[in-house]
Amino acid sequence: MTRLLIRLFRAAFLASISLSVHSLIAQAPTDIQFDESSRVFRIDAGGVTYAFGINSVNELQPVYWGGQISAEDRFPPTLTKPEAASFDSSTTTTPNEYAGWGGGLFVEPGLKVSYPDGNRDLVLHYVSHAIKGNELTITLKDIERDLFVELHYMVDHDTGIVGRSAVILNKTQTPVTIVEAASATWNLPRGTDYSLRYLTGRWAGEWNLQKQPIRPGETVLQSRRGSTGHQNNPWFAIERGEHPDEESGDVWFGALAWSGSWRISVEQDQLQQIRVTGGFNPFDFSYKLPPGKQLETPVFYGGYSHHGIGEASRLLHHFELTKILPQAPTPKPRPVIYNSWEATEFRVDEPGQVALAEKAASIGVERFVMDDGWFGQRKDDHAGLGDWYVNKEKFPNGLKPLIDKVHSLGMDFGLWVEPEMVNPNSDLYRKHPDWVLNFTGRPRSEQRNQLVLNLARPDVRDYVFGFLDDILSHNQIAFLKWDYNRNWSEPGWPAVAPGEQEAVYVEYVHNLYSILRELRKKYPQVEIESCSGGGGRVDLGILGLTDEVWPSDNTDPFDRLSIQDGFTYAYSPGIMMAWVTDSPSWANNRSTTVAYRFLSSMQGSLGVGANLNKWTPAEFETAKQMIAAYKQVRETVQHGSLYRLTSPRDGSEVSVTESVAIDKKQAVLFAFLHSSQMGYPFPQAYMRGLDPKANYRVTSIAGALAKNSPTVASGDYWMSHGVDVDLRGDFQAAAFRFDSVTGTKSGR
Repeated sequence: MTRLLIRLFRAAFLASISLSVHSLIAQAPTDIQFDESSRVFRIDAGGVTYAFGINSVNELQPVYWGGQISAEDRFPPTLTKPEAASFDSSTTTTPNEYAGWGGGLFVEPGLKVSYPDGNRDLVLHYVSHAIKGNELTITLKDIERDLFVELHYMVDHDTGIVGRSAVILNKTQTPVTIVEAASATWNLPRGTDYSLRYLTGRWAGEWNLQKQPIRPGETVLQSRRGSTGHQNNPWFAIERGEHPDEESGDVWFGALAWSGSWRISVEQDQLQQIRVTGGFNPFDFSYKLPPGKQLETPVFYGGYSHHGIGEASRLLHHFELTKILPQAPTPKPRPVIYNSWEATEFRVDEPGQVALAEKAASIGVERFVMDDGWFGQRKDDHAGLGDWYVNKEKFPNGLKPLIDKVHSLGMDFGLWVEPEMVNPNSDLYRKHPDWVLNFTGRPRSEQRNQLVLNLARPDVRDYVFGFLDDILSHNQIAFLKWDYNRNWSEPGWPAVAPGEQEAVYVEYVHNLYSILRELRKKYPQVEIESCSGGGGRVDLGILGLTDEVWPSDNTDPFDRLSIQDGFTYAYSPGIMMAWVTDSPSWANNRSTTVAYRFLSSMQGSLGVGANLNKWTPAEFETAKQMIAAYKQVRETVQHGSLYRLTSPRDGSEVSVTESVAIDKKQAVLFAFLHSSQMGYPFPQAYMRGLDPKANYRVTSIAGALAKNSPTVASGDYWMSHGVDVDLRGDFQAAAFRFDSVTGTKSGR
């Protein structure tokens, strides 16, 4: 019965995924063509061409991926590569769109399986294809057994970003064990002048941009943690040439839409071919596929830019906002929020939250969020997780009086939850100790005094959806801050057969997605934030079901310059929550002004998390002014085009960012100085992306320009002459709004 329920949930999940994938397809004339004579598939969109063909042995062979090539230029038929020696057969030397492990393959495969009779050989050949709008489906089959793979290609007309995934179908008469399943392999032009960029981190130190040459061998980016993880993020960018920069050079980039354990491998083989393969992490993984069943991989997105990694980021941002987010293609701006955690931690109660709400409303906050401590016997992190009833000592009349008060102050109400976790000291765990991830008879490792509920179990999945449904149905809640504060350990699933337990890595995430999807359908007005001790679960999979993410628990405003800089290489500022918290910061004991803290946070989606009970009247006034100014540029910051003019990385004393509205009628410039040295002035900031012929009036949000700077000048002036910001001292910041004006000449 348990296994039947699992399969029913899986079928429902796959059906819903199929619908969401189809929704990504641009409503435009098809960008996908098939040349019958050369047997070459060609995708042309967003200034990019992606081409591959059916070669002489009926395998799919990459042809080209890069800047768009004229439709009049025809690609010749694809030919297999000769063997390089008796040690490197044609199977290995010939690039492959999606290779099975078999026939002498020594590079990373797309798929590796095992049959009950001990056979592990898999050679996939082309069978058929279908083009429907901007989606291409290609069917492959093993040369001897009825194991099929459907390759799905979806292209975004605006950006040229291609989404690829695979569906493995078992049409044999016996079970097949999937040992390794990738979503796609991306093949780049052969060469030796490539460099790889990727993101690394840890708790409170996320989003560090790394760069290294691609050399012979393999670089593996991965998470084995059951979720996306802080340590690596499932994003990559590959630059070609010795001196690429933000706005020039060839860049290939990609991101995996999966919130579980994942792996991306970057290879340069012995013949200098570059391959990037990504999908489920094969570590501790197997998936038993019964006859007649299928497994769908996550979507692996890939794109290309000829205008540097800055343009690659902007393409991804646009794609995320218009195709990935639940509110796509026109997501609402993120409201200015207040979160109570740093003010009260677990010591929440109705009078205390009301007092904070009144103060938050006075400075222009639009959403009040009560954090941890409102439920069960939650007085600290040792108890209460899993018992999702309102604590009557803290809220004797339930949440309604507080919610009504928040609404009367002109704000909507949000609530913190951590649905996937349980404290051993809880009623839920005492009743259902079998509901957590565990190996029978082995220790259960606690982290933050909590264990991970096995969401792969249908009964656990139903419990989690049920209590969230109950909370939302009985309260006017506009927002859930969905937290996830530890990684997996002892990932056993004793309720199913030993040979099926490793499927937990897939079924857990499928059920997580299904809960989020069902909640969004039933409560379309409720927005959700993905939080995992900061940036531990940020990926294009979770972003399809949530509205924003929490990049880091570290809110030190200077640290956040680097954290936010790294974040924006892969993800839009429109989903990047950034809070103003107390000074000195808990992370570094660093003191900064409230204005500096606001300007750091205003580069993303603004929030306030400080203890307002300790603020001075002057700090309240500054906050009120800053929030009002932010609302005037919010659409530009969150949904415009980001230019990273000067990076804060590598010990830089300076950081400068610019956001430009899509219609180019507004821009906002943020400038930060760590420390002045030897009297040198702040470097000139050369803006980008403006309309060169339009005039822009500059207005100070905070800080000043140098004396004799014009108040109105052309876009060409601001981009060529630059902006002369007057900043001196330690931890100084300034921001300026540029608005397009008509009928006004340049001048001071």
